Amino acid sequence: MHDPTVAAPAELEASGATATHADALAPLIAAWRDWMRVEKRMSAHTLAAYEHDLGTFLQFLSAHLGGPASPGDLSRLGPADFRAWLGQRAMVGLSKTSTARALSVIRGFFRFLERRGAVSNAAIGGVRGPRVPRSVPKALTVGEAADTLESVGDLEDEPWVAARDAAVVSLLYGCGLRVGEALGLDRSVAPLGEALSVTGKGNKTRLVPVLPEVRQAVDTYLKQVPFALAPDGPLFVGVKGGRLSPRRVQERLQVLRAYLGLPESATPHALRHSFATHLLAGGGDLRAIQELLGHASLSTTQRYTDVDARRLMDIHRLAHPRDRR
Repeated sequence: MHDPTVAAPAELEASGATATHADALAPLIAAWRDWMRVEKRMSAHTLAAYEHDLGTFLQFLSAHLGGPASPGDLSRLGPADFRAWLGQRAMVGLSKTSTARALSVIRGFFRFLERRGAVSNAAIGGVRGPRVPRSVPKALTVGEAADTLESVGDLEDEPWVAARDAAVVSLLYGCGLRVGEALGLDRSVAPLGEALSVTGKGNKTRLVPVLPEVRQAVDTYLKQVPFALAPDGPLFVGVKGGRLSPRRVQERLQVLRAYLGLPESATPHALRHSFATHLLAGGGDLRAIQELLGHASLSTTQRYTDVDARRLMDIHRLAHPRDRR
């Protein structure tokens, strides 16, 4: 879902997000941006979101301090200044999730400046952000996932489009891909083999097994697509031949929800979550699922798959030699 607080790069310039800071900050911000793009290998969308968060913070400081902030101003900011910024975000109705992300961005920016010896501010480390309720995406049941796979093609009269949609959904649920990862695949990956190399967040590459049903769905689509797909071009295309957009997949699932009576939580992302949850329920190893999902930390996978305490207790009861219950 699009975050209304995240501006596109063009909007950043128009809003003054990169123009309200003092000239002394400009090279530091440019260095920070290059570090995130080159060293952290952030995607263009994530980088735009970070720049927007920093830009709105600097805009607030300009009004709060009575003029554009300098490196010296940043060093002198106290807890009350940061709390005023957080309070201003709450007053205009920005979500706790958005503010928590923005605070994380600002902390990272200050850490970057300190490493470069440009700004040192201990106050930012003690600022507490809003408590964000833990949100775990809901998985489809096994039956709902099966209905989704079998019915997504029924929504289209054009056979090749129906086959394309079925292939995309098969990759999301059968391989646990993010929708951006599936739509980012090039034609050269097909025909699919036993495993698929996927480049995910942070340009990290992982191997995921490919089920025969997934290979068959992609092959069926390729036999029917009316365009000559270049090897270095997109695997999945729209009706005009360009790379298929995530919005199109979201719209398909939205229509399918009404068609099958699925819950509102039945989104493209929920199919990836269902992949992980169903593997876990079937006895899959949590660390193996972490690798398949491309998560950097195990804690992310634990939250993502919604491991319940009862199941862990059952595992302990069955496995521990001292448990005689």
